[in-house]
Amino acid sequence: MKIMTADYVLTMNSALDCIRHGAILIEGAYIKQVGTLEELTRQYPHVEVNRYANSLLMPGLINTHCHSGLLRGTAEGLPVWDWLQQFIDPMHRVLSPDDAKMASYLCYAEALLSGTTTIVDMWRYMDGSAEAAEQLSIRAVLVPYVAEHPDHNYFETLNSNEALIQKWHQGAAGRINVWVGLEHLFYAEEKALARIQKLCQDYQTGFHTHSNESQFDVEENFRRYGMRPIQTLERLGMFDVPKCLLAHCVWANSDEIEILKHYDVGVAHNPISNMKLASGAAPITEMLRQGIAVGLGTDGEKENNNLDMFEEMKTASLLAKFSNLDAAALDSWSVCQMATLTGAKALGMQQQIGSLEAGKLADIIAVDMATPRMTPLIDQGRLMNLHTNLVHAVQGQDVHMTMVNGQVVVENRKLVNADLQALIDQVNQAAPALFKRRDKWLSEQGTAVNELQRS
Repeated sequence: MKIMTADYVLTMNSALDCIRHGAILIEGAYIKQVGTLEELTRQYPHVEVNRYANSLLMPGLINTHCHSGLLRGTAEGLPVWDWLQQFIDPMHRVLSPDDAKMASYLCYAEALLSGTTTIVDMWRYMDGSAEAAEQLSIRAVLVPYVAEHPDHNYFETLNSNEALIQKWHQGAAGRINVWVGLEHLFYAEEKALARIQKLCQDYQTGFHTHSNESQFDVEENFRRYGMRPIQTLERLGMFDVPKCLLAHCVWANSDEIEILKHYDVGVAHNPISNMKLASGAAPITEMLRQGIAVGLGTDGEKENNNLDMFEEMKTASLLAKFSNLDAAALDSWSVCQMATLTGAKALGMQQQIGSLEAGKLADIIAVDMATPRMTPLIDQGRLMNLHTNLVHAVQGQDVHMTMVNGQVVVENRKLVNADLQALIDQVNQAAPALFKRRDKWLSEQGTAVNELQRS
């Protein structure tokens, strides 16, 4: 057993308790007790105490939608469907397993260093992703980028998805879970959808896909199915699974929100990606009002262009205020919940993670409070600003300790289980060859590389 203590312990429990001079008793991978340092040291006088000065301890952040990748800063200036056709799908056609593994190593490292302890990653060749998650010790929900359609036969398949489930589901001391993935409803023939449902039931796992991301998504869905996307997913039975998580839902209307509520579907809100790709502002405040579990996601490194969940928290708050013309929309406590306990609910994992409570897994981060961004710090009364500083001022670089499953994996802002510079060097060496292969494929198809790449 060990005791962790800091100036504050922000539990993110249902009462939003923030304990001054708080402490957490950890036994193995689990939290055994939370209270004040005085209480815990009195009860457990012989247990080692790890002190984090000028710090706040809080639950690790939960990134409910991400894509590993190697295209950061090179896929710019297009709306989502053009962006997919010109930048992303051609990359998938030439991606190698080694590229994919390197991307996951780098992205998981970035996530851990900025306070994310759980990441939902939709990606390719995910044996490599699982290896990265196992070595770096992040908690990961791995979702293969599946397509089951002759026009998109360069993605993962349900066969490879099932093989990944059989090999890695609930692996790495329970830190790795494998869900069934689908890039998008348009990327599958209807016969594949029935198998997706069966796989989810057979393995008692979740299903994750993109939906209602753009106006084109809605219009094209009407053309193909005669109804809106979430209505189509319901008709096709895609919510009849143990857990479903939809990314984006920017253009969900009131009828679709009712469907999400009825089936307890989780939503991954990606405000920075939705702004960058000019997709729009999702009706998050209404979803939350309806009791839908809405978590936060960074989306991929190419559509964000970083995996800093603190930046995502601030942007989520600002976008809600801007789009609703309401300065009180999406208050700081609500945003903190989206990044922690509500995000856990979106994944169906609220009994294991998302708050610092006895019996939950010890996924904990330490945030530096001795920074201009956290100053002044007022911990009580009418002007209390601890939570608003976390949302509107803190950056991922302010996280100096990250713990997953009771094990410290970032200490003093450095990875414990990998050499960050070596990961960076590997990606810098590999990326040019990936771009060259993509350009070659585009040239062979008679498609000019978009001039936006050259600017």
